[in-house]
Amino acid sequence: MSNIRTIHRTQPSFPTMDGAGVKLKRVFSHQETSLLDPFLLLDAFGSENPDDYIAGFPWHPHRGIETVTYMLEGLVKHEDSIGNSGILNGGDIQWMTAGRGIIHQEMPQVSEGKLAGFQLWVNLPKSHKLIDPRYQDIQAAKVPEIQLDDGIKIRVLAGDYNDTKGPVKDIIAEPQYLDVEIPSGQTFKHTLKDGHTAFAYVFKGKGKFAPDSDKYFDMDNLVIYNRNGDRIQVTASDDDKLRFLLISGKPINEPIAWAGPIVMNTEEELRIAFEEYRNGTFLKK
Repeated sequence: MSNIRTIHRTQPSFPTMDGAGVKLKRVFSHQETSLLDPFLLLDAFGSENPDDYIAGFPWHPHRGIETVTYMLEGLVKHEDSIGNSGILNGGDIQWMTAGRGIIHQEMPQVSEGKLAGFQLWVNLPKSHKLIDPRYQDIQAAKVPEIQLDDGIKIRVLAGDYNDTKGPVKDIIAEPQYLDVEIPSGQTFKHTLKDGHTAFAYVFKGKGKFAPDSDKYFDMDNLVIYNRNGDRIQVTASDDDKLRFLLISGKPINEPIAWAGPIVMNTEEELRIAFEEYRNGTFLKK
């Protein structure tokens, strides 16, 4: 018998700065690692003021994680230490597996207008922390978008919705990453893997995220589901359409040692990583 998931916890995002001075909203980070395993961090960025974002994220290292950048609007140029470069446009997604180590930068390419999107960090298990780095750069046109009869729209970035599969492949966390838009008053139902971590982040409108709850959550709120159950049900308010990210994945259940852009299993592994970065041996061949 299938069961509808209940809400474990909700919380608002909070304003902060990162990179070289980019203003953003931090949805979750260090404090929620066990609750949101395998997900480590989610940032939402969005501003029409270039002063809030133009400094970007200059060269910095990563090891032991994957970073996932999903653009809504604007242009960001990325470059890395293994020779990759490209431009992320609105609707594009980049899934970067840092593995044993990569150094990269992400720099806005617009001097006016809105820049908006999200960056998600996904942990790698011990068995995969030192694999070769790689990118999956997916253009917006290659992301399937489903429109249901009731007007609900679903962009399938990773994982699947019914029989439609997203373009991001071969990720150890078995993720689902959906961008869902629900017209006012309509209800969205979706199946998840029982036991997988799942959360929603609202970035437009407001909605009710469980049928047994009368509370509506609006823009900039995170909804964390309990892990038991294999279905969710979300209803948009009667006032406006609702748009949110729905993300789920398989927990790793391993120790985490985390400092800045590097996430390993032990403090000794962290120490080695930063020592290698300082002495120029961080990048492996």
